[in-house]
Amino acid sequence: MKDRVFVIAILLVQAICAVFFVSDIVLSVVGLRTTPISWQTRELLEIGAAVGLILGLVLGAVALRRTMQKTQRYQEQLRVASGAFAELMQERFAQWALTPAEKDVALFAIKGLSTQEIAALRNTSEGTVKAQTNAIYRKAGVSGRPQLLSLFIDDLMDDALLGKAG
Repeated sequence: MKDRVFVIAILLVQAICAVFFVSDIVLSVVGLRTTPISWQTRELLEIGAAVGLILGLVLGAVALRRTMQKTQRYQEQLRVASGAFAELMQERFAQWALTPAEKDVALFAIKGLSTQEIAALRNTSEGTVKAQTNAIYRKAGVSGRPQLLSLFIDDLMDDALLGKAG
């Protein structure tokens, strides 16, 4: 919310300054200047508008830098979470004593591939993949793919909550 107000303030300052310069030019071209103002006042207004535009530029750069830093932090957090998920999967696969073939099938199943797609990727029959998925579910103590995925999500959420509390 604070960042949004900051960006809106920047845009507002720049808009006001730009309107000043554009309206000044349009009024001069069209010849609609009604009451002349002193050159000192005019110079002060132009200096103020120019300072406003420069300030808007600087504040815009600051906002851009902040946004880029946040994006970099979020990308790092995503990378860490992705690594944590992969590590967690390998731990669970070892805990369940999955065979290398079952590990492959479990990984593809967690990624959301269908039995037919897994069979095609592994150059095996759908029956073999079904047998392997059933073995995986039995070893993991779940009844199907949604529960298998839920185990990993629950573990990650518990770790995230513990990490925040600690």
